[in-house]
Amino acid sequence: MPGRRSVFWKLALLLSLSAVLTVALSWTLTREVADRVVLLGDEAKTVLRGYAGEAYQAWRRDGEAGVARWLDTLSTREPGDVMVVDGADASLSGRPLTEAQRAGLRFQRRLDWRMSFRMTAMPYIGVPFPQAPEAGGLVMQLPPRYMPGARWPLWKALLLGVMPALIALLAGGLLYWRMMVPLRQLQGRVRAFQDDPAARVDVDLARRGDEFGELGRRFNQMAERVAGVLETQRRLLNDLSHELRTPLSRLVVALESDLSEADLRRRVAREVHAMRTLVGDTLALGWHDTEQRTTATEPLAPAAVWELVAENAAFESGWPAERFPCRVPVEARLRGNLNDLAQALENLVRNAVRYSPVGGRVALEGRLEGDHWHLWVADQGPGVPEDRLEAIFDPFVRLDGARPADGGFGLGLSIARRAVARQGGTLWAENGHPGLRVHLRLPAEQPLPEAVV
Repeated sequence: MPGRRSVFWKLALLLSLSAVLTVALSWTLTREVADRVVLLGDEAKTVLRGYAGEAYQAWRRDGEAGVARWLDTLSTREPGDVMVVDGADASLSGRPLTEAQRAGLRFQRRLDWRMSFRMTAMPYIGVPFPQAPEAGGLVMQLPPRYMPGARWPLWKALLLGVMPALIALLAGGLLYWRMMVPLRQLQGRVRAFQDDPAARVDVDLARRGDEFGELGRRFNQMAERVAGVLETQRRLLNDLSHELRTPLSRLVVALESDLSEADLRRRVAREVHAMRTLVGDTLALGWHDTEQRTTATEPLAPAAVWELVAENAAFESGWPAERFPCRVPVEARLRGNLNDLAQALENLVRNAVRYSPVGGRVALEGRLEGDHWHLWVADQGPGVPEDRLEAIFDPFVRLDGARPADGGFGLGLSIARRAVARQGGTLWAENGHPGLRVHLRLPAEQPLPEAVV
């Protein structure tokens, strides 16, 4: 159902108003014009009144004989029946009235009456004597040239065809204008965004409560995300180029030195491994920033995932598996993505091992909190200054003064946070006194409802 401020309701209102306006104007104007076009014109009224005056003068001057002569003369000028009658509808010409003429007397119309479009013959028009209306009058069939309504088909076409079309055209133009104003604003912002990532939709448009406002807000959100990705990529490229200078410089020095072949091979292998790790972590971080924010999830057992991660960590570090304990119940289930969760835990463990003391332990612990599993990876290292607990998740941040580094590039925790966020979770750190605790919060797998027997 469209919202209260949806464009749908605005369009519906505009179309409804145009429809009501069309019907009202058509009905009113059609009735008005119809009333006017079926009335006799001024010329017809003048001519008919003149004939009535001539008939009266002929009767006053020569009586019935004069009226009869005048009727014979008029028949040569006008077609149709003509009668001169007294106040009792008796003939004043001395000639008896025919049945057709008597019917015409019964259905005669006055000069100011409306004529009917349904007439098949000319109507009879009664015109009292102008000099003595009480004495009688002239009754004659209306001459065809004066029949009103000849232009009614044209008026009808204009009122019932052309006018509704014009109103619809006007409504369409208004609708087009209402639509194009915000669309042009959005189009302008999109074009500006091509050259300026800081371009955003105007506040007035973004505050609209209809679909255009929603589109504007979505555009701004997209622009913020794209600008953030571009800024992250730019920063990653700058940091990557800076970080690559150090191993490359060491390689140049090693190649120009008097090192033995074996020492040179070891140095080259070490630096190549460092550069490969740096490039791989940077690409992984960039992938997490550019890919979709969420990923497909499935039920996972954190204890099982930790077992795989601990096995790899033990192989890399040379630690025995006992130094990677898991204190999360085996039956625990959460919703996550296996690859993302494993990658996040591997980076956390690798970071913890790097800064752990001799004989240290790295443990996975956790508890169920409502509909989420709260997990944390705890080490026994020196921890992190309180004011830098959030900064350690930024790319290429290394707190060498607090935790001595041994080849890391400060990307592991950044990759871990993004991997957890893609699963709909959160990641943060706190000091454990001793050591550092990195917390993960992920949705718990909801048990299936029991079947009703």
